[in-house]
Amino acid sequence: MQTRVAVMSIILNDSERAGEVNALLHAYNEYVIGRMGIPYRQKGIYIISVAVDAPQDAISALSGKIGRLSGVSIKTAYSGFVSGGENEAPR
Repeated sequence: MQTRVAVMSIILNDSERAGEVNALLHAYNEYVIGRMGIPYRQKGIYIISVAVDAPQDAISALSGKIGRLSGVSIKTAYSGFVSGGENEAPR
């Protein structure tokens, strides 16, 4: 199975959605490499960065589910690296 490395940038304008975002990230935790949350108190928003290594369809599904939440914005940046693919580094 091929996987891709990507970084998801999530901005919560509504802190009430934090539990829903965390539940979705937990549901996909097998793919999460790491995450960092930054509360920007002066602006009343929360910024979350999540690095994942997952199949393309799992990344798209997670991004779509998070993006459909009211008060939440998400953008995903993909690396050119595909594991299990032809450009995978030898081990």
